Amino acid sequence: MEFPKEWQDYELLDSGNGEKLERWGQYILRRPDPQAIWNRDNSIKQWENPDMIYHRSNSGGGHWEELTSVPQDWQINYKQLTFNIRPTQFKHTGLFPEQAVNWEKLTELISKRKSINGSKDIKILNLFAYTGGATAACTAAGAIVTHIDASKGMTTIARQNIIDSGLDGIGTRFIVEDVLKFVEREERRGNKYSGIIMDPPAYGRGPTGQLWEIENNLSDLVASCSRIIEDPLFFLVNAYATTFSSVALENILKDNLGSKFLIQSGEVGLKDSNRGFILPAGLYGLAQIND
Repeated sequence: MEFPKEWQDYELLDSGNGEKLERWGQYILRRPDPQAIWNRDNSIKQWENPDMIYHRSNSGGGHWEELTSVPQDWQINYKQLTFNIRPTQFKHTGLFPEQAVNWEKLTELISKRKSINGSKDIKILNLFAYTGGATAACTAAGAIVTHIDASKGMTTIARQNIIDSGLDGIGTRFIVEDVLKFVEREERRGNKYSGIIMDPPAYGRGPTGQLWEIENNLSDLVASCSRIIEDPLFFLVNAYATTFSSVALENILKDNLGSKFLIQSGEVGLKDSNRGFILPAGLYGLAQIND
C-alpha cells in the first residue's frame, strides 16, 4: 500500500464505521467511505463537530449539511499546485488526495526525460481526467498535456486549477469528449503521446450517452491507447470501486504493451494522523520505461 507523505493542506484525521474525517485546508469534512469497516476513534472531537457532514439518501445520492459557515468552494495547495475544492451532491470534493503518490512518480519520470532530451516536447494524454490533478502535476514538470473528460463542469474546474497554479499558457489542451472516440480519432490522425494516464470510472456515460463499464471496456481502451504511444515513457491506469484486484490492471498492461515496459501494480491509500491506519483508496497499474 502506498500513500502520500507531503500533504500540508489535506489531512485524514480518522476513519471508521463506514466514514472518514478529513481536513481540507481549514475545513473539517465528514463523509462516507465503504472501505472504513473498522471502528472510528470516538475520542476525536471533530467527529461530532465537523464543518460539513455528508448524508446519504435512501433513494440514492445525498446532501451536505453545513454545521458552520463554509464557502461554496475554496483552495488548497500541494507543493506549487493549487486546487479548487467544491463539495458535490455525490460526496466528492473535486480532488482525490491519494493520487499525489502517482503525481510524484509521473513528475519524476518526466523530469528525468527532460534532463536527457532537453527542449523536446513530452506529450501526455490524460483520460477521464476529472479536475486535473495529474494534468497539473505533469504540466508543472514540463510536459504538454491533453486533458480529456466527458464532463464540461469538471473540465472547467481543471482549467481553473491550471490557471490558479500559474501554469496557463504552457500548452495544456482541454477537450470535453468521449474518451474511446477521442483515442480512435487520434489513431486515425497519427497523433502520438509519450505518456498516457487514465482514471476510468467503474460505470459511466459519455457526453452523448455512450455506455462505459470498466470490466467490459478497459482492455479494449488500453489496446487502442497502445497504438498511439511513441517514444514511450509511462502508462498509468487507476481504478476505483471495482470488483477486481490490482493484478488485473497489471495483466491488462502486460497483455497490450509487451516486454518493453517495466510493469507493476498495487494499491494507494491515505494514512490517518491519529492511529496511523491506512484507508484504502484505489488500485493502480503502472508501466514505465527508465531512460
